[in-house]
Amino acid sequence: MAALCVNLLTVNMFLSVFFLPGDLAECPDKSKLFITAPKKMEALSGSCLHIPCTFTAKPGDAEFDSTRPTFGVWYKNVHAFANVVFNSSGTVNKYPMNITGNLSQKNCSTLFSNLTTSHTDTYFFRVNNGPYIATASCDPLQITVKDSPWSPSIHISAGDLKEKQSVSITCSALTPCPHSPPQLTWNLHPDSHSETEENTDGTFTTKLQQTITLSHTHDGYNISCSATYPVNGGRNKTAETQQTLSVSYAPRDTSASISPSGLLSAGIWVNLTCSSRAKPPISSFTWFKNTTDGPKKVHEGHMYSLEMTNMADIELHYCVATNALGDQTSSWVHLNVSDSFQHTAAVVAVIVVVALVCLALCVWWPKKHQTHRDTQSQTADWTEEEIHYRAISVSSQRPGPSSVSVQDSGQQQATVYARVKVKQPANSCAQPADEQLYAQVKKK
Repeated sequence: MAALCVNLLTVNMFLSVFFLPGDLAECPDKSKLFITAPKKMEALSGSCLHIPCTFTAKPGDAEFDSTRPTFGVWYKNVHAFANVVFNSSGTVNKYPMNITGNLSQKNCSTLFSNLTTSHTDTYFFRVNNGPYIATASCDPLQITVKDSPWSPSIHISAGDLKEKQSVSITCSALTPCPHSPPQLTWNLHPDSHSETEENTDGTFTTKLQQTITLSHTHDGYNISCSATYPVNGGRNKTAETQQTLSVSYAPRDTSASISPSGLLSAGIWVNLTCSSRAKPPISSFTWFKNTTDGPKKVHEGHMYSLEMTNMADIELHYCVATNALGDQTSSWVHLNVSDSFQHTAAVVAVIVVVALVCLALCVWWPKKHQTHRDTQSQTADWTEEEIHYRAISVSSQRPGPSSVSVQDSGQQQATVYARVKVKQPANSCAQPADEQLYAQVKKK
């Protein structure tokens, strides 16, 4: 009995390798095996591909028996038995494939590793379960291997974005090889961590997700997300995608301005302009005047022209900008006619002050220089010198003849004058200026 089982197993293995249909059977009537798997799959060269697969065996001459040894076979095309690329029995292993599912439980999931672009082809799956041998000829699988990675996709939970709305933003990337998932990064939240999730069809997706509350600042914000795929050799392949947010919001930065600006007087015409930003655009501008009886609507439109009057000093104008999402009120525009006179008075006051300062300088400056000249004059008076003279008589003896007259006998007199200089203040009352003193000295 054991020998018979061995012989049957050998025959089944032989048939699984060499018995391949030349043409596809008519589907689905004559097919005995059906697989549930994606019709088309893409993979990245240098990486792997996880093929989710389950099968259903249709009863026929023989039935699938999970208690018997079961083998799975992958082959490409259907024209020749030589196209078998993998047999889980180990007899054929042309391509680096491995059936990871439990065939006894009808799970034919397969991991296709070390892919290259030459692996791009159409593949079929076959089950060998003792006397039950069948090919899923109605369920071909198209595998395409690419050199370039896929750009990630950005999804927003709400289609029409409005301020104050809470939305979930997701960046997701295809993950053909869940054993080496891509690394996702984006500018919405740089510290976010990506997660790999299994989809309902058995494939995998890597995601980044963030929930935010929208505001007017998000309008025009550009979300950038990149996916980096690890491949053989420690290299990476990166792709990026971007999406710009379009957020609707109520009027913002509403303001009222007046022209001409500056000094205004009664009788001139001025233009009041209301400006604001909003999305959708502003649908209406309304002008109000704040009176003693309360706000009064005075105009519709972004510009309002009016003539300045004497009553304008108690009027306050403001505008309201409105769109489909709300409205916003500007600050008041003060139209005070007396302001022009206040400005004029202020200018005149400044001119008067400047004139007084100049006048004070004109008076003080000459006095300062006159005092300086008087001081110099006093100093000069102190330096004047008074000249005094003194006559000094000096006599001397010298030999002479006896016939000299009596006046000259024995002596000869000489008169010497001396001049003495004395400093004296000009204002002195004790002595007249320019008094001369003389001293006479007789020399014998």
